[in-house]
Amino acid sequence: MQLILLLVAAYLLGSVPFAVVVSRLFGMADPRSYGSGNPGATNVLRSGNKLAAALTLVGDAFKGWLAVFLAASVAPSMEAATLAVPAAGLAAFLGHLFPVFLGFKGGKGVATAAGVLIGANSWLGLATLGVWLGVAFTLRYSSLAALCAALAAPAVAFALGLGTDWVIAIGVMSALLIWRHKDNIKRLMAGQESRIGSKKKNAAGA
Repeated sequence: MQLILLLVAAYLLGSVPFAVVVSRLFGMADPRSYGSGNPGATNVLRSGNKLAAALTLVGDAFKGWLAVFLAASVAPSMEAATLAVPAAGLAAFLGHLFPVFLGFKGGKGVATAAGVLIGANSWLGLATLGVWLGVAFTLRYSSLAALCAALAAPAVAFALGLGTDWVIAIGVMSALLIWRHKDNIKRLMAGQESRIGSKKKNAAGA
């Protein structure tokens, strides 16, 4: 029962849609109404408001980290201690992808996954972030950077010896993240994917 309650709490935490919350606080259009329609930091950046995009990024990453941190704090008192923390991280990630507060239609999970990875192991988080930054700043494709980071994360987790439960949880997150980017993959192959910083019409104001 403790594990179930922990996973529900982590899922609800992951379901908090920072892209929508931040956009409303800034008086901006709902990020689901422009660009890719994705409630995430990259799409908020298309509005031209870099501060709003940064706050969305931080919020989405923080909730992933917080879910892992809180789970690690209570896990020692639970029977399934080794399973509880990675399961909570995965639950938060699923909350972002399928948020109850947005009718189960959420973002792609890149920032939240990053927060979970940092919570799991700081070196894992830094290595995966390094892959994302390297691809993003070189080629300026957020989706391609996310895909490369997703492919690298399970391998890095295994190399760092995080344990089977974490490697499996990260592998599931990576597979889901790649699946959520299926349309981006098609656009990348067709040469139609928009680059980081590109703006869409009707993105700036409500």
